[in-house]
Amino acid sequence: MVKARRHAAANPRAVFREVITEEDVLGSQKVFGSMTRLECCPPTCGAAAAILCSTDFAKRHGLKPSVKIAAQSMTTDSPESFNDGNPIKVVGYNMTRKAAQAVYEKAGVGPGDIPVIELHDCFAINELISYEGLGIVDPGSGDAFVADGRNTYGGQVVVNPSGGLLAKGHPLGATSLAQCAELVWQLRGQAGDRQVEGAHHGLQHNIGLGGACEVTLYEKI
Repeated sequence: MVKARRHAAANPRAVFREVITEEDVLGSQKVFGSMTRLECCPPTCGAAAAILCSTDFAKRHGLKPSVKIAAQSMTTDSPESFNDGNPIKVVGYNMTRKAAQAVYEKAGVGPGDIPVIELHDCFAINELISYEGLGIVDPGSGDAFVADGRNTYGGQVVVNPSGGLLAKGHPLGATSLAQCAELVWQLRGQAGDRQVEGAHHGLQHNIGLGGACEVTLYEKI
């Protein structure tokens, strides 16, 4: 959450841009178990729209494509998500893993080739689970990944430069298009103070319980 707010401070579209500390997060109201209010995304109102056009239309109007979808996959829950009572699988780990693997295989890239990711961090713990599902880290090593600063600028990959759902906000249906827009801006070099330098690939991850997950890989043309 501290990282999310730090990134959101550079995003004029984010709902919460005030930088906070670990003490602020741990000291906020308990929601469930050890999870605090600041580790949960805020309920947010918002809307988004995407304009789709043909290649011919784009050419006629001088629109030059600069980013393409290199690969995309959508998955749903399967019996293995529930058979062994593993809560990590129940909240979408398997769906994320399968969708990510399909995308990597189709595009011929791996998680180590991707410098920027927008993922579904509806709760702080979901971000850690998604690191493993997307293959960014080995199972059980997400805490060290975060502690070492490998999930932000100057590290291995910049995760949620927009601030993510935790800080940018989570307007449900509009969230996926917000992620798409952020990654397109990053690959076009239009992200301003939150720009990830040299980004040629960007990965999007969005999930809904009960259940569907989509993973999309964007590529700079």
